Amino acid sequence: MIDFDKWQEIFSSMKRHKLRTFLTALSVWWGIFMLVLLLGMGKGLQNSVEHSFRDDAINSLWIYNGRTSKPYKGLPPGRYIQFTNDDYDLIKSQVPEVEHITGRYYLRGQFNIKYKNKSLSFDIRSVHPDHQVLENTIIIKGRFLNDTDIKEYRKVCAIGKIVAEDFFGEEEAIGKYLKIKGTDYKIVGVFRDEGHENEMRKIYLPVTTAQRVDSANGRLHQMMATIGDAGVNESMRIENKIKKLLSERHKFAIDDDQALYVRNGVERFQEFQMVFAFIKGFIWFVGIGSIIAGVIGVSNIMLIVIKDRTKEIGIRKAMGATPLSIIGMVMQEAVFLTSLAGYIGLITGFGLIYGMNYLMVENEMELEFFRNPEVDFMTVLTALIFLICCGALSGLIPAIQAVRINPVAAMKS
Repeated sequence: MIDFDKWQEIFSSMKRHKLRTFLTALSVWWGIFMLVLLLGMGKGLQNSVEHSFRDDAINSLWIYNGRTSKPYKGLPPGRYIQFTNDDYDLIKSQVPEVEHITGRYYLRGQFNIKYKNKSLSFDIRSVHPDHQVLENTIIIKGRFLNDTDIKEYRKVCAIGKIVAEDFFGEEEAIGKYLKIKGTDYKIVGVFRDEGHENEMRKIYLPVTTAQRVDSANGRLHQMMATIGDAGVNESMRIENKIKKLLSERHKFAIDDDQALYVRNGVERFQEFQMVFAFIKGFIWFVGIGSIIAGVIGVSNIMLIVIKDRTKEIGIRKAMGATPLSIIGMVMQEAVFLTSLAGYIGLITGFGLIYGMNYLMVENEMELEFFRNPEVDFMTVLTALIFLICCGALSGLIPAIQAVRINPVAAMKS
């Protein structure tokens, strides 16, 4: 049953100390508001970074060639390392941990892609079928390149959604031909990409076809592979295994990072996760610090309230009020003040974060380093419960002091 007298006393006490009550509530409000705001902004930053990883498979190794910087077994530095189809076959056959693998060959020179009287410029990539997995390419019409295209040197291509729209508009692109460097390629698929828009401005050709047309003698400019569900340590072991195979084949020092560089997607993603874990911990540290500062303010104002109500508390004890009832009276006011201010801070913070999210979605705003700010409700609810517990503790010290008041001395004051 609600004790209206107690609540009347609480509101009367807050009314007598309007400025102190407001400033104390403001500090509590600010603590929870800043915690929600910082969590939302941090999540927006994290969403942006994680979205950038959607363009490529996270469990990937990207293998780049270069020039040797160290002498090796009598060979001088400065030698250029040239990948070929044999390197692709070597990794595919000797590294069973590799799940998908593709090579890339880039056509040389400047050229435009033509369809009838229309001539446009787009990026050309010559790849293996597994490239679809590495780049998270999503086919929306037709198909991607397949093994038969590679084996039979077929003159086919898969084009990005933007390429299809620019060349054909509302017309069907599948089955039509694009002229690339004087050779006609039949369009067998149209794709979209979850990553950057520029990925949909690309055209994929079978790597063997492009090598033959370009007289490349099986050369590759780059290789990429996925390694299943391997963790960071396992991915580094596989990376070293690939380096060892290629260093033996091309005769360079395995620790020569200028000759061969491997970008480990698993390791990079783990590093980003650790950075954001640190950022999140720092946000909680700052937010909880602000909350504790507000709670200390609540404790201070309750001490002032106890001092002002010394005579009243003495009379209550003389009339038989128990220590538990005195403690309950003081703590009830402290918990009410912190809970009310914390709840308002929570609602304000949520309103601001989701207001920003709504505006970004409605206006189709995509910032490079900030995307879809949001807050985990259960996380902040936990913070609010923590705040209420702190509010109870903030009232405990003044309450104990109130219990220690001597009734006779209090009535004489």
